[in-house]
Amino acid sequence: MLDVARLRVLDAVARHQSVTAAAKELHYSQPSVSHHLARLEAETGAQLLQRVGRGIRLTQAGQLLADRAAEIIGRLDAADAELSAHVGLTAGRVRLAGFSSAIGSLVPRAVAALADRHPDLQFTLIDEHPPEALELLRAGRIDVAIIFRYDETEPEPDGVHLHHLLDDPVYLLSTRRVRTLASLRDTTWIAGCERCRSHLLSVCADAGFEPRIGYTSDDMVVMQALVAAGLGVATLPGLALRAHRVGGIVAKELSGSPRHVYAATYGEPPDPPATAALVAALAEAAALD
Repeated sequence: MLDVARLRVLDAVARHQSVTAAAKELHYSQPSVSHHLARLEAETGAQLLQRVGRGIRLTQAGQLLADRAAEIIGRLDAADAELSAHVGLTAGRVRLAGFSSAIGSLVPRAVAALADRHPDLQFTLIDEHPPEALELLRAGRIDVAIIFRYDETEPEPDGVHLHHLLDDPVYLLSTRRVRTLASLRDTTWIAGCERCRSHLLSVCADAGFEPRIGYTSDDMVVMQALVAAGLGVATLPGLALRAHRVGGIVAKELSGSPRHVYAATYGEPPDPPATAALVAALAEAAALD
């Protein structure tokens, strides 16, 4: 049976690509980390690391085991937190990852309500795009992921359970009033993150043209600043506009093309108490909008 402590060592080495950095994170000596790795190679019968100049890199077998190690460790840590919270919400922790416009709008209100009801519950937050947040969820590094998807977005991985929070309208941003999307076929466009870019291509295709994308940024402030400067037009969801709005732009709602916002958890219901409490607080915050 594989030793969990050695899997933690491999996980740290894989993330840092450095024995020195892994040792610092784990509070081990470098020889101790090397010993654990050597023992893990002996147990598995596979070469897990190889030297590259003065550094190291994982072999194919090492990367495979490291990926599994991250998932195993994440699930163990999540189980520990769940057990701590099982007797009630006076202890334990809940970990959340979400995209920036949700963090700037829904999350503060939800977390404030959660802290008021359960003051001893520990809370951590990470700013991540949906694909990365879902990977953290799958690996057990977070308990809840706030994600968004469009109708054409590919389905989420198996085991992910979605709790609908709201449908967020998408707006066309420009410096003047625009009658139709098709009238912008010759205009320069500013594209957002990968999911928003895919949605932009989809709605423009429905309007009969392919947008000429001149700028790409996943920063809602930068996108609005570029529009305000007259450098192009863009689409932006309502939560992003509520979190921050630059003067000098005109926002026109694009009917029939909202993004759907969810709180995602991993595994079948029921969720652990702390996770369920956070999801409920997010739903309440979304209902107030």
